[in-house]
Order: sequence, then structure tokens, then C-alpha cells
Amino acid sequence: MTEHVHNHTHEHEHHHAHERILGPEVEAQVREFFQKELVHPVHIIYFTGDEQCMYCDLTQQMLEELAALDDRVRLTVYNIQEQPAEAEKYGVNRVPATVILAEDQGETRDFGIRFFGIPAEYEFASLLHTIAMVSKREAGLSEPTKRFLASLEKPVKLDVFVTPSCPYCPNMVFLAHQMALASPKVQSAMVEAMEFPEWASEYGVSSVPHTVINEGAGTLIGAVPEGMLVEEIRRALAEAA
Repeated sequence: MTEHVHNHTHEHEHHHAHERILGPEVEAQVREFFQKELVHPVHIIYFTGDEQCMYCDLTQQMLEELAALDDRVRLTVYNIQEQPAEAEKYGVNRVPATVILAEDQGETRDFGIRFFGIPAEYEFASLLHTIAMVSKREAGLSEPTKRFLASLEKPVKLDVFVTPSCPYCPNMVFLAHQMALASPKVQSAMVEAMEFPEWASEYGVSSVPHTVINEGAGTLIGAVPEGMLVEEIRRALAEAA
């Protein structure tokens, strides 16, 4: 299933900075989810940018409210202009960008999991489930998929283009992030198509989820099961070879 990309703006845009974004009901649900699901500490690194970045402040506030709900979630904020070395270290060249890292005794581990754009509306679920997965350090994939990922010799980059109003998108985003957690060869990113129109049009994104493998070597439109993503990665790698 896919959803057509419409040029809408997110409805919670006219927020005043002092207003809470999540609200007491959502905060209670998230706090409960974290209590149930989190195991080890998670370090979120967030990159913001200039005034031109429409959703940077909103995304930052959302992450700050989220991190305040559980001691195992830590947030660090960088400005891409003021801290270019940090941006380069995490391969971040666009904002807003969110990186979800595992943390153990102050040491962080980067699985290559990224969110470009605001993980709002349906994508808020992708964010929460990804934080929980990184906290557990367990991808939860099938044995055949794990074997396939263990056999990878070449890097695999998965960019999943989404819109916040697309109900089918979180499954694809989470699947890409599961693969990134399971394999050091895989990097994954959610890309919010509305916020990065040039990036989306580079790959002809017109309906979402639209998954790009290794910058166009492979493409999948729609939410697909694990096995289909594996097959498309296999095909993309074989063609490139």
C-alpha cells in the first residue's frame, strides 16, 4: 500500500515555543511504553540548522520532551553550521537530522540509523519503536534475513521516503532500521519527502513509502515484507557487481 505525496504542511506548525508538543496524554503513553520497552541507555544526537529550517525547532522540542520522560534516553543537540565536525562524523548534511545511538558506560555505538525531517504524526511511532529497538540492541528479524545480512560484503544504504500522514510508511522505516541495527554494512534513513523536495525528486518520489537502495541501484514502492526487501537488496547488489 502506498500513499500519494501531497504538498501539505504539517498541521502543528503554528505552535508557540512555550506550548508542549506531546501533551499529557501522549506523555503518559510514551512514559509507559519506555518503562515497558527500554533496556539499555540510548543517546539521541540531534542536528539543527539555520532559520530557514522550518521544522528544526519543532523537532528539537519534541525530542527534548521525549528525552525528559525516561532516564535511559539522553539527548545532545548540535548546530550543523556551528559544529561541522560533529555533522561530518555522523554523515549529516541536512537538517533536521536525528541519530539514534546505543550508549554503554558513556561509550556510544552508531548503527547507522537516521531520521531526516520531523518524525511526526505516523512517523512518531517509527521514532519510538526505533528507540526501543536500539535500547534492546535486538533487531528482531527472521533467521533467513539475519543470514543474508551476515553475508553482506558491500555496504547497503536504505533511504525510506515518507510523509507524516502516511499510515503504511512506519513499517518500512522500521524494517530499514532493523536491518541497520542487525548489520554493520547497512545504513538506514527515514526521509520526510515534504521537507526535502529536491532529494525526493532526485529519485522520482511520487508515492510513499518509497525505498531507495544504494542511491538508486534498487527501488521499492509501498510497504513490503522483510523477504521482498532482502530480494531487492540482493538484486541491486548483483546488478551493481
